[in-house]
Amino acid sequence: MSRKIESVAVLGGGTMGTGIAGACAQAGHRVLLLDVDMSTAEAAMDRILNGRPPSLEDPEKASLITLGSFTDDLHKIADYDWICEAIIEGVDAKRALFDKFEPLRRDGSVVSTNTSGIPLHSITAGMPERLRSDIAVTHFFNPVQVMKLMELVPDTDTTDDVIDAFAEFCGGTLGKGVVHAKDTVNFIGNRIGCFLLLSGLHKAKAALDDGLSMEEIDALMSGPVGLPKTGLYGLFDLIGLDIMYLVGKNLAVNLPAGDSGHDFTSLPATEQAMYDSGQLGRKTGGGFYKMIKHDDGSRSKEIYDVATGAWRPAVDVELAEAHQDAAGLMFGDDAQGRFVWNLMGGALLYAAGLVPEISNDVVNIDNAMRWGFAWRKGPFQFLDTLGPDRVIAKLEADGQPLPVMLQILKDSGADSFYRVDGGEFLGLDGAYHPMKG
Repeated sequence: MSRKIESVAVLGGGTMGTGIAGACAQAGHRVLLLDVDMSTAEAAMDRILNGRPPSLEDPEKASLITLGSFTDDLHKIADYDWICEAIIEGVDAKRALFDKFEPLRRDGSVVSTNTSGIPLHSITAGMPERLRSDIAVTHFFNPVQVMKLMELVPDTDTTDDVIDAFAEFCGGTLGKGVVHAKDTVNFIGNRIGCFLLLSGLHKAKAALDDGLSMEEIDALMSGPVGLPKTGLYGLFDLIGLDIMYLVGKNLAVNLPAGDSGHDFTSLPATEQAMYDSGQLGRKTGGGFYKMIKHDDGSRSKEIYDVATGAWRPAVDVELAEAHQDAAGLMFGDDAQGRFVWNLMGGALLYAAGLVPEISNDVVNIDNAMRWGFAWRKGPFQFLDTLGPDRVIAKLEADGQPLPVMLQILKDSGADSFYRVDGGEFLGLDGAYHPMKG
């Protein structure tokens, strides 16, 4: 069967639902947006039009969106090609909604759940065969109208034509960067990105003991390694300690046994105390950083020093020239180099050990981290910059095992994960394959 998406029913008018509905309407497609009642749906429409930023570039496209409630209008999904569930992150709630709408949708329609990390099989277990063959995860990143990444994840029984239909519509029509992931906890982007963040809070403790300041840690974990200028603590403030707390709880339950991420699923004691007191980040007026407005209208920045448990003025950091280059930094034998090798190098090695668990190739992993977390280079592109032979030599000198993809690279005699100006990539079979698209 050939599937084609020309209309979309979005179930749930929260942040993600409004973003998806707005993107589809902006692309010129009919949208049905349903929520618990009509007043909630109308509030969602207001956010689509007046949010910061709005979900629609062209307000006139709002005429393509029809509002309704789950109680009165769920039957209308029979007129739509794609039913996109975008309610709260809870298995029980999602399953209950699927039970209600599955008998109402027409044959040939496709279904997705917009979850950021719940394994699809835990949602579809015991569901009708028709649903299991027609469903996938379409994990958009927030805000939908800005972020390029969309992770596409099939269930065990999902048919190829369903995946093709989602890839064509989300990639071609909506202009997203579609990454093909596997049905594992947190998929690709959040699996690696959250490992870096959560391990960062723990590994930063040793760096602070080694003489680094929090401001220096943020400076090192930004430009020099190709990450956003927020650095480590600044990114936690942007996301919120509450979100990362929940991510850690989900990982603790769903990570495979033996995964090194288990060491970092709980917040360190100081950060846990911040979470308990409601000191979560920008959303609460301050987390690790806060802006102080003075009577004369000027502003200054303060930082919550995790070593002392008190606020102090934040200090601007000027990194030494030797710490501006990733390779020079990470292979250096000073406190800065040890920290960045431990944290950023640890995330690169973690990613290199997740093939083929979370993806069948390095390309999808690299794209996920660039498009979803704004890494300048994906993990394998970064390893190529460092020189995989140098990384392997360092690991072997330290008596550490090689992760899967580095072992494959060594055994194949290759010296990089990409060649021909990125036109070919190293596969699991130790051979190079042409890039697609």
